[in-house]
Amino acid sequence: MASNIPTSTSVLESAVIEAPLSKVWHLIKIQEFDKFWSAIQSADYVKGTSPETDIVRWKFTDGTELEVKQEEHSAIDHYITYSVITSQPALTYSSVVSTVRCFPVTSGKHEGHTYVQWSGNFSSDADASVIQDGKYKRREALADLAKAAAK
Repeated sequence: MASNIPTSTSVLESAVIEAPLSKVWHLIKIQEFDKFWSAIQSADYVKGTSPETDIVRWKFTDGTELEVKQEEHSAIDHYITYSVITSQPALTYSSVVSTVRCFPVTSGKHEGHTYVQWSGNFSSDADASVIQDGKYKRREALADLAKAAAK
């Protein structure tokens, strides 16, 4: 008898990026994730969608293609939220909503740097392997973001 292992359906990864908030925030645009995330080969707007909707196709180096929709954007609070609306190959779960949030570090050893959180909230049908994959992809992307911000 097969059974699923209960798991959390969310992931949160974070890093201190050794660059000021203004430089890091400038990189956080869904249509430009390919400028810092080495796993993404290209990021292009999807044509034919509503002018009020930002949908971008991310083509990954492994051949995966995701269409992501920007759900929220705040230049004041420095965060974006996006959801995956289509995937080739198809996802093994129903949905995921992710948020990238940046905070200035204002004191201490890392003063002048940027604290970045990247969360993902998956539908309840996501299994432990999906959550682990999300964890490591976010860690890799944050490391790539740090490299891009250092340039």
